[in-house]
Amino acid sequence: MADYKLLGKNYQTPDMYAKVTGRSKYAEDHRAEGMVFCKLLVSPMPHARVRSIDASAAEALPGFEGILTADELPDEVEAPNEASLTNEPLYEGEPILAVAAVDEQTAAEAIELIHVDLEPLPFVLDPLDSLRPGGPDARLDGNTMRGRELGEIKWTAADMAGLAPGQIPMDAEAGEEWQYGDLEAGFAEADVVVEEHSYFQSLSHQPLESRTTLAYWAGGKLYVYPSVQSTARSVGPMARWAGVEPADVVVINEFTGGGFGGKISGYVQAQIPILLSKKIGKPVMMRVTRRDETSFGRARPGVQARIKLGMRRDGRITAVDVHAIGDSGPYGRRGDHMNVGSIGSLAYQPLNMRTRGSSVFTNTPPRGAQRAPGGVQSMTMLSPIIQKAAKQLGLDQVEVLKINAPEGQAQYGAPGQNGQQGNVSSAFVKEAIDKGAELFNWSERVQRSGQRNGSKVTGVGVGLSTYSAGASGVDGLFVIRPDGRMYIQSGVGNLGTGSTFDTMRAAAEGMDMPWEKCEVAWGDTSRHLPWSASQGGSSTTHAHTRSNWAAALDARQKLQEIAAHDLGGSASDYEIGGERVYRRGNPSQGLSFARAAQRAIDLGGRYDGHELPEDINGMTTVSATALAGQGLMGVAKDNFPEGGRRMSFVAGFAEVEVDTETGSIRMVDYAAGCDVGTVIHPKNFEGQVFGAAIQGFSIALSQKWVYDRRWGLLVAKRFYNNRPPGFLDVPHEQPMKWGAADLPDPFNPLGAKGIGEAAQGAGSAAVVNAIADALGQENGDFFRSPVTRDMILTQLEQAPTGHDRLTAHV
Repeated sequence: MADYKLLGKNYQTPDMYAKVTGRSKYAEDHRAEGMVFCKLLVSPMPHARVRSIDASAAEALPGFEGILTADELPDEVEAPNEASLTNEPLYEGEPILAVAAVDEQTAAEAIELIHVDLEPLPFVLDPLDSLRPGGPDARLDGNTMRGRELGEIKWTAADMAGLAPGQIPMDAEAGEEWQYGDLEAGFAEADVVVEEHSYFQSLSHQPLESRTTLAYWAGGKLYVYPSVQSTARSVGPMARWAGVEPADVVVINEFTGGGFGGKISGYVQAQIPILLSKKIGKPVMMRVTRRDETSFGRARPGVQARIKLGMRRDGRITAVDVHAIGDSGPYGRRGDHMNVGSIGSLAYQPLNMRTRGSSVFTNTPPRGAQRAPGGVQSMTMLSPIIQKAAKQLGLDQVEVLKINAPEGQAQYGAPGQNGQQGNVSSAFVKEAIDKGAELFNWSERVQRSGQRNGSKVTGVGVGLSTYSAGASGVDGLFVIRPDGRMYIQSGVGNLGTGSTFDTMRAAAEGMDMPWEKCEVAWGDTSRHLPWSASQGGSSTTHAHTRSNWAAALDARQKLQEIAAHDLGGSASDYEIGGERVYRRGNPSQGLSFARAAQRAIDLGGRYDGHELPEDINGMTTVSATALAGQGLMGVAKDNFPEGGRRMSFVAGFAEVEVDTETGSIRMVDYAAGCDVGTVIHPKNFEGQVFGAAIQGFSIALSQKWVYDRRWGLLVAKRFYNNRPPGFLDVPHEQPMKWGAADLPDPFNPLGAKGIGEAAQGAGSAAVVNAIADALGQENGDFFRSPVTRDMILTQLEQAPTGHDRLTAHV
């Protein structure tokens, strides 16, 4: 690993003091003169049609300010996309109308006074119910997407013949399909074939900060204070929802309390305070309750699948066949179910593979990308099947992962139109597995498998996970002013990952500028921020180390040219270091950064930003133009080569203790080995590895939805009955551990890739495998997540479950 001065070192981020002293302002902390409060009237039914609305009593209430209904939205949304308000709610909790009042209590009272006459419509909660012959559809216009069009898939009686309840016909009609190799030959080559049905639950994103939003109009501009993941990428959507140009929108979002994929570039409900403010002429604060956040705050799609896997005696996976059904909620198009095959094909490199699947609409909360969408489902569902095959062959789990591990620019996924699969930019997976196994002491720990201490039994498990780890093509922007300081512009959202600042250190590293002489502008688009990555798919670290390095190279070239202009010689005669540009071999002959910045202003043109690169994004052009003339400008688009899709890999290792009397599961220890290229901030990296793993633990152990199937209503609506993990759910008797392969990605000049996505599936896969290991092959394989106390006790007692393996939301 390169010896950097800033990258790879721990430091205090510029926002830390505000966070620990409570001075950081999140969306609901902001105030505006004359601000009123918004409340939502949401559907009490899973599917209905609004016949009429009577708001006369609410309008007469003292303090009532205004109402907004679906009929007042400026544009009709094209199906199957979601509108901010609707006259045909497709899930319980969907907003029908909004009111504004002088305070929240008055707004809540106004909601209670409004009478909405609803016509109940058919609903469906479980995708399999909609696919079966004669099953109901969640939408009046179909139950799936066929390409870009709404359509319908119904399995026939012949498809279902001979299948038990909760089973999926492998060759029934599917909306999508891809294959490579000879599946039949692959299974014939296998020494063991395992075929199982597997269920992965839908689950809410659960960010600690809900999508509260303040909006007001002033001076011909819209000012929005949302809770979003990407500051730069939120401007366009806010402008569309407001019906104005992006230049007329200011987004202020210095702090966001988590997103996990559900707030990448905003959310359609932000349109409600935007339009309500425009209508009544006052600032509107829409505070979103935890219950509302659970309803429309996005959820990871559940997956029901039939999976067949063949393995040779040496552990090599010869064939995988997947038929996956994705729960899409009522809107949009989701691909998580197809990623079960795609991501699995990368992690395990099966010699032959087929993936078929359908995304089915249901009358449950809207789905969205959540941390490794489809990847977490893939790892959690495939890992126990791989473990089962390996145990039948008497093979070590770590060795099985290594023999199937991708290497170099490995290919994976669906073949393209040319018949060729895509590839990754790099894969050092065996090194990551070895690192994790060493930290966990796998060779010794695996000997504890099945050991009993009274009613408690020990299990160990390992899971390999992978997901996207970087974008490209965004812009870097900074100015070195005559005061000798470096002012770096960051359009990266501050959602808790630290990327807002960590990736800006790449620019400082490139300029050999001390970090204490750098200032970062972020969180307010009026501060002239550049076009940035979306803060989704762990894109930021790779994208913005590259873009900021590109900006640094631009500034370095300009410094060399200025020095040559003033001191003679050619630009190549000069070097940069120690806050100076100086002649090679004669450091005394040069210019300080402060002096060079002033000379850049004197020379003008491209040196101080009055002339800009043609290939940068329009948003960056506007921002750089506003900063022109302040000093030496570094501005560039990331045009570095790309060698494939950037993917990170994490091998997770878990030890659990299962109590066979109570069914309780205790996390004993966890370690992770990571292939992520250059680690740019170790402490933040650790937070991502462990934070994602802990979310993975909750997938394996606790978090799920429960529905009243008769009325179509969600039972688990708040933290206490749909909770994310807490301190007592993680190993706490000894510190969790992580290690990195420390091998840079060759297609990033700094070698860095993202970590946030891949680490979650490692946690969930390792834990479900550890539970199965503890309870043995007869009792430990559930092929359903989460694995809860009642499931363990029921299986140990061989009692009836009351539902089949694939039944959703029980």
